[in-house]
Amino acid sequence: MIKLEAFTAADFAQLMTWVDDERLMKEWSGSMFSFPLSEAGLTWYVEGSNNVHDPDVFIYKAVDSKTGGTVGHISLGGISQRDRAGRITRVLVGNSSERRRGICQGMVRALLRIGFEDLRLHRISLGVYDFNHAAINCYLKCGFRQEGVLRDVVKHGDDYWSLVEMGILEDEWRALHPALPSPVAG
Repeated sequence: MIKLEAFTAADFAQLMTWVDDERLMKEWSGSMFSFPLSEAGLTWYVEGSNNVHDPDVFIYKAVDSKTGGTVGHISLGGISQRDRAGRITRVLVGNSSERRRGICQGMVRALLRIGFEDLRLHRISLGVYDFNHAAINCYLKCGFRQEGVLRDVVKHGDDYWSLVEMGILEDEWRALHPALPSPVAG
């Protein structure tokens, strides 16, 4: 089982070792960071995060509850209280050897529980590059629906990448999952 814990400065070094090439960083963060990741950039990233009194962005590390080891990173941002909406961003399963073990699904489901149960959101969306078939399959298994494709939105080298937009609504989530305890430690 995956539990989510606040991502803090103590987690910066591990994330910097995971995001070890420019293409992976672009896939993970879009244009939010410059390569290589730095402590200064990550300090800015976590500033004001995980504040339940001013919920703008929640940034988590994913912890394997069996081993206690950090296995991934995920965030929920763009939170609109008025529209009761948020957007999952920066999803990363840490080590490539950990992929295909259900970690991504565990992270996403834990974050959806936070969004729909704790924050009482109505809609949660995300964007994923169209070549990332493993991630698209993960999101579909978690209940997301494909809503459209933004063609050639990012240029990387000589290539353009298209973005698949996906979303899930609270009634779709509740149909798949009865009320569960919060996965946030602490």
